[in-house]
Amino acid sequence: MMTDIIADSLTRIRNAAQRRLDVTTLLHSKMIEAIVSILVDKGYLESFKVKTDGAKKTIKVVLKYDENGHSVINEIKKISKPGRRVYQSANEIRSFKNGYGTLVVSTNKGVIANDEAFKQKVGGEVICSIW
Repeated sequence: MMTDIIADSLTRIRNAAQRRLDVTTLLHSKMIEAIVSILVDKGYLESFKVKTDGAKKTIKVVLKYDENGHSVINEIKKISKPGRRVYQSANEIRSFKNGYGTLVVSTNKGVIANDEAFKQKVGGEVICSIW
């Protein structure tokens, strides 16, 4: 039984990028869909589509590569884990990797990127980092 669906999804994306696959499939949840949507908006992934097969939903993710064939994702890492939750205030969340990276934050306004959380002056649980 899987206990952390977010970590599983991030690992699937990381592994697919290392193997230079075009597409990977993730298990569906609203949180995963929100995280993938942020990664598409920030330019780390090409696109995604929610597929329904009866009662089971999956997310098909198209990965993005540069002109040399290298993945645009250098590192994708889960920050807050089931055994250790990590929270940051709006002031601490300002910048990650001098603006080259993105933190995905779960706030009371929804799942948003760190720059948007700083603009809205909200903090929350740091889900993952990507650069």
